[in-house]
Amino acid sequence: MNDASRRTRRPQRWLLLPLLLLLAGCGSSFGWHVVDPRLPAGWSNLTFILEGFAATIQVALAAMLLSIVLGLIVALLGAAPSRPARILARIWVEGFRAVPILVMILWAFYGLPIVTGIRLDVFAAAVLAIALCDSAFEAEIFRAGIQSVELGQREAASALGLSRWHTMRFVILPQAIRRILPALGNQFVYVVKMSSLASVIGLPELTRKANELVVTVFRPLEIYTVLIVCYLVLVIAISAGVRWLERRLAVAGRTPGRIEPA
Repeated sequence: MNDASRRTRRPQRWLLLPLLLLLAGCGSSFGWHVVDPRLPAGWSNLTFILEGFAATIQVALAAMLLSIVLGLIVALLGAAPSRPARILARIWVEGFRAVPILVMILWAFYGLPIVTGIRLDVFAAAVLAIALCDSAFEAEIFRAGIQSVELGQREAASALGLSRWHTMRFVILPQAIRRILPALGNQFVYVVKMSSLASVIGLPELTRKANELVVTVFRPLEIYTVLIVCYLVLVIAISAGVRWLERRLAVAGRTPGRIEPA
């Protein structure tokens, strides 16, 4: 094995250290039997926690899609020639970026019915609150991606007679999205983790399920360790999916007939 391979494998060995320390601490003072899948009670507890996977994924996906749409709209307003549109976009970004997600979740669930008379269920309130707060960050990501496209691309599109809208749709945005995909992936991971805050309004996602189990079996260390592993697996899967999509878009960008940025 060469030196490069050893350097590559060394970080992977360090990742095993927390697991080894955890297993070494499985003495009589620990209650790992409550999450032991070989035991009926342990298997029942694990399945109870894992039931929250569906709600976690659903609220994260819905909030991410909504925040991407809102963020793109705000970013396009920020790039518009109209000064009022740019001011509105800046107010949106600064306003929602300053509000903590937990506070927005509580306001959407408890405050929105008082102000508007519209009462949302826990899922809709969580999606709306997370999406509004995250849309401010999505807007900044899209703005950075749009600004990163070279001026020559716009000038070439104008020389071909494309309108401002067609230039943005067919020339600027496809290149910008390929460049900001890693940042969008990071935001998706962020949204998945922030979905745990929806447990405060009763959404039966992973964290809520773990909290309910803790007050039943009185084993917080063991239950929350399983919860950490659940989020770790979920985030690793998302990261792998984003890297796969990056490779696909990179290959598509190199196919013949496509115009790459200079």
